[in-house]
Amino acid sequence: MKFIKASGTMGLAVLAAIASQHAMAADEILGWYGGVNVGQSRAKIDDKRITSNLLGAGFTTTSIKDEDRDTGYKIFGGYQMNRYFAFEGGYFDLGKFGFTANTTPLGTLNGNIKLRGVNFDLLGMLPITEKFSVFGRVGVNYAEARDSFRGTGAITALNPNPSKKDTNPKVGVGLQYAFNDRLAMRAEVERYRINDAVGNKGDIDLVSLGLIYRFGAKKTPMPQRVWAPEPVVAAAAPEPAPVIVAPPPPPAAAAMPVRLTKVAFAADALFDFDKSAVKPTGKQHLDKFVAELNGVNYADVIVTGHTDRLGSRAYNQKLSQRRADAVKSYLVESAGLPANKVSTRAVEESQPVTKPGECVGTKATKKLIACLQPDRRVEIEVTGTK
Repeated sequence: MKFIKASGTMGLAVLAAIASQHAMAADEILGWYGGVNVGQSRAKIDDKRITSNLLGAGFTTTSIKDEDRDTGYKIFGGYQMNRYFAFEGGYFDLGKFGFTANTTPLGTLNGNIKLRGVNFDLLGMLPITEKFSVFGRVGVNYAEARDSFRGTGAITALNPNPSKKDTNPKVGVGLQYAFNDRLAMRAEVERYRINDAVGNKGDIDLVSLGLIYRFGAKKTPMPQRVWAPEPVVAAAAPEPAPVIVAPPPPPAAAAMPVRLTKVAFAADALFDFDKSAVKPTGKQHLDKFVAELNGVNYADVIVTGHTDRLGSRAYNQKLSQRRADAVKSYLVESAGLPANKVSTRAVEESQPVTKPGECVGTKATKKLIACLQPDRRVEIEVTGTK
């Protein structure tokens, strides 16, 4: 008899309002992660096939009660290759399902199935905001189905404990929310193709919620500073007039604003992964920079945001502008620079520090991300007098 049949629908509660197009920052944490999901598993029990098989054996079905839902879980580990793809494998337990059929001549047939196994999937991920991303998965599962059948009254189960191990495909979709660099939450729905141990194949759906944890830590490089020389304005003394008396002292030359300094801070030193808020260690770097300019009469302060060439130009433009604005806000509100003297601009990847041909490739590998690190920066140019 066919025990499991393809479910008609798959449900998923989507929790986010998508605000803007987004791509992960190039300095994301790659590598190993692990997690666990728990949720509800659902099966479609084919009552028509059960009724038909009982009728063929000379029994008329008077009622069938299905147990088609249970608690399922999975424990998994994975490897994030880049911002878009990951491999994932683990152990799953889809729970237990069953039915009770009452018949005439008087009797009952009870059937149960337990499903568990291992899986291996390829995940494709698409970031949609700074914290949310959607993903899809396709893979294979190797599951063991353990059945038990018990008859009472006039019904006798000829094979009471069949079992089957088989490899079949699985698919899924989901939504992921990142609390921080390491910890994230997932809501997802998966469909497992299963051999039910009595000669039929069907689908089990698992709708679940879980947590993942990324191992390792992102290193924060020290800021890269390039100090520009301070020009010296020499005021030429006027020639004394040819008179007998000593000429009066020449008037003091008015101090002209000059570029006092230009400094470049590595983006990793000022901001966390894929963020535009200045982190505490970044504030310390900015405080030290302002302290070194003690006594300056500011004429103009220009804050410029730069990114590397990975990701879309539209997103890089927005990210570099947000980071420039965040540095300006801190300089004005916390460091006391005059707001009317500070301006910002964003140039995305149009002004790289790396030379053409120095960093080869288009995929965000660890080697390429590290090579392009100097391009991800915030520059501050100060013009004024001391």
